[in-house]
Amino acid sequence: MHEAATALLLVDLQVAFCDADGSMASQGRDIAQMAHAARACNELASIARSASVPVIWTKMQFAPDYSDGGLLIHRIRPNLKRVGALRRGDRDAEISSVLTIEQADIVIEKPRYSALYGTSLEVQLRSRRVGRIVVAGVTTSMCVDTTVRDLGQRDFDVLVVRDGCADFAADRHEAALAAMEFGFARVVSLAAARDALEGRFDD
Repeated sequence: MHEAATALLLVDLQVAFCDADGSMASQGRDIAQMAHAARACNELASIARSASVPVIWTKMQFAPDYSDGGLLIHRIRPNLKRVGALRRGDRDAEISSVLTIEQADIVIEKPRYSALYGTSLEVQLRSRRVGRIVVAGVTTSMCVDTTVRDLGQRDFDVLVVRDGCADFAADRHEAALAAMEFGFARVVSLAAARDALEGRFDD
């Protein structure tokens, strides 16, 4: 029996959400907390690589004509299409320019909030015998929350890094962290996340 491994999952730290020229900032949204989370995630990625822990990034993106967007685009969040956000091949959908992606990192493209829906993420995790996943990214109440719930339902031990997550509204951020901690994950500090990535986390 192989000992369960750890992975780092960094959710949707894209130009759209984290950069001044992204589609969210262009609509007047304050991205300061997103940029702060992105810097924390860059630190986590560096720690993970030094500890030989796989680093997995996700990108939420759609076909250029949004033909794969379904109700998410056409009814729930139609503004994404209106402003031309997150189209595959556009800079807006790329990982933020403040982050460093290395060749060995894994990048998962996803068409919905959850990083497990319609992607190879679970196969990537199972093939590496991952049992514990350290999760951070944006936004806390949408793609992070949905992904964490799906991971928890699949019996992964999930640690959510409080300082590595951000949302456009503080109340949604806090409510999502509370919900995840209540039923799906443990919410931890950046220091505790470092310990987990380096194999020193105390269960």
